[in-house]
This record gives sequence, structure tokens and C-alpha cells, in this order.
Amino acid sequence: MKRTVKDLVNLKGKVVLLRVDFNCPIDNLGRVTDYTRITEALPTIKYLIEQQAKVVIMSHLGRPDGFEVRTSLWTVSLILMKKLHAKVYFSNKVLGPEVRERLHSMNNGDVLLLENIRFYKEERACDMNFCRELAAMGDIYVNDAFGCAHRKHASTYGLARVMPNAIGLLMEKEVTTIGNAMENPHRPFVAIIGGAKVPDKIKILKRFIDKADTILIGGAMAYTFLLAQGIPVGESLTYLDSVNTAREVLQYASEKGKKVLLPIDHVVVRKDDKRQKRIATESFADDMIGMDIGPKTVKLFSKEIKNAKQIIWNGPVGKFEDPKFREGTLRIAQAVGESEAFSIVGGGDSVSAIKASKCADKVNFLSTGGGATLKFMEDGSLPCIEVIQEKIR
Repeated sequence: MKRTVKDLVNLKGKVVLLRVDFNCPIDNLGRVTDYTRITEALPTIKYLIEQQAKVVIMSHLGRPDGFEVRTSLWTVSLILMKKLHAKVYFSNKVLGPEVRERLHSMNNGDVLLLENIRFYKEERACDMNFCRELAAMGDIYVNDAFGCAHRKHASTYGLARVMPNAIGLLMEKEVTTIGNAMENPHRPFVAIIGGAKVPDKIKILKRFIDKADTILIGGAMAYTFLLAQGIPVGESLTYLDSVNTAREVLQYASEKGKKVLLPIDHVVVRKDDKRQKRIATESFADDMIGMDIGPKTVKLFSKEIKNAKQIIWNGPVGKFEDPKFREGTLRIAQAVGESEAFSIVGGGDSVSAIKASKCADKVNFLSTGGGATLKFMEDGSLPCIEVIQEKIR
């Protein structure tokens, strides 16, 4: 068991470097459009404030190449000022005399949000000199950024190597909830896997074949699996170099006696149809491109979901980013929300679908991770969790 923030003692007056994941969706003006990740980080921040620590918050936003106004964390600081009963300051730097002066003037229980740490190239490189400079500002490091815990960056991994450390309350909740669901599942256990990139999902599919009873495969990745069964998929997105691997996965499931369901009908467009007219079909013409699951597949998948006692869902079952092809994913979201099963949903589009279908309050756990959630399900841990100290027993 890893040490958590609540295992730390005598935090009064200590400078706590807190890594969170404020990588929220933003519009073209840099305004936050979904507060979920901010809200989920608040319990740890509030706990540290109550303990009278000086809280220095680090995060990234987007994938900037140097400084970008649009991905500045300034807008997030304004949100924190409204949500916290504490003084919240913002620094447009991460290091330097300005930050040290602000730290020196902070009172116990104050909060300082540093600028987007990915404005510094040393962050992704996990430059250890950069880590030591950051560490010199604080007394203790706390990692509450589950969504980034699979990446060995300076603020997620390097700092834990050079400072006393612990995980935050959100990280603890993610690890406990997902870990228990994978190791001690309620049955029947149904896994729903969508998205596009087959190579990225092979390992988790094999893991689910070991752990789950039924696997529902949707999204663009389904076309590679259909092709592996000898079913034509027209001009749909496929990974030809993964067809043999998909065939092996299906064979592995058969040997294990596990059920893998693929779409039985589709919403398609014709390749040269600029209007992209929706067509529902059970078979592909040569010029058709699959964009979403069809109504018969929705019914087939929903039946399995209804009978489940546990559901884990990661990845849309259609091209969710296009409003014309959201229907299948939204219908699956409704089925998950209406199910009586214990449910975990992870991944940006899957969580967005749950919220759009007004079912967020019916899902047991919305994970803040996308790739991190899948990696944790695959391996049972993540590099930035492994580096944290063990709890003293």
C-alpha cells in the first residue's frame, strides 16, 4: 500500500508540491469547458489547506510547444479562487526569484498555482537538474495526477525520486476502485472497448479476456477485428498489420471460453459522398466507410450491458467527435447508466458521452484517466505510483 497524503504528519507550515491533472478541455479562447478534473482534485487541495500547509500546485494543460497564451493555467487559477476558501495566487513562472518571493510571502493554508509546467522542455525530458530545482522550493511532494501517472515526466516521476512523497486522495480513489474491480469483479463482468488504434488496445483486450466474461468491441478498431474474421469492411479504417494479432486475440478468447461481440450492423458513409449521408447497413460495399454502430448492434450490446453485474467502459463505439455519428456511443452510455451493474467509465469521449446522456450520476465511478486508466488495468500499477514510498505498517 502506497503512502497517502493522510499518512503525512506535521504539515503545518510545510511547503507541499502538489502535482494535479488540470488538463481540462478548453475552447479556442483557452476557457475551461469541463471542470471535472479540477473538481476531483479539490479534496486533496482542501485537506492540505486544513492541515495549514503552503500548497504549491503544478499541472500541465494541452501539449504546448513553449509558451502559449491559450494553454496558460491563469484561467484555472480563477476557477480555484471561486472554489476554495483560501487565498489563491498564480505565478506565470514555475521557477525563479518571482516564485521564491511569492513562496516567502505565503501564509499557512495559502495556495499558489504555478504556470503550465509543459511550457518547460525539461518537464517531458524528466531532466533531473530541473527536478532538483523544483524540489528545492518544497518540503514534501504529493502526486494526485492519476491521468498522468503513466508518464515519467519531471513533475510526475522525477520529483518523487528526490523528495519525501505520497499520493493524493484522488490517486488513492482511482487505484483502489479500479484495482478492486479488476481483481475482484462482480459477475457477469462486461468490458466495453472502443476507439480507433488497435495496437494500443491489444494488451488490455487480452487482460479483459482473462478477467471479464464478455467483451464488446466497437469504434474503428472493430473493423480490424471484422477483417480478421474475413468480413469485408469497405474503406473503413483498419490496421492491416494488426489483422493477424486481432485473429490471435479472438482465438485466445475462444480458448478461454469468453464471449467477444463485434458490431453486426453499421452506420456508414460512401467514400466520395461529400454530404456524408448516414446509411444503416449490415454489409459493406467497397466504397463504404464505417462511422458508428447500427441499431441492431446497439440492441445486442445493450442486452449484455443490462445483464451485467460489473461494467468497465473505455473508448467510444463510433466517431464520437463528429456530431453526426454520436448516436451509437450515446445509446451505449444510456444503457450503462440504466444498468444496475457496478460501472466504471474512463477515457475522455466515454466520459463526455455519459455526461451528454445525463447519466453521470448513475455511473459508480468516472475515472479521470484515459491512457492511464487502461495502463493501470493492464499492469496493476503505473510508474508514477511505483516510485511513491510505501506506507509504514
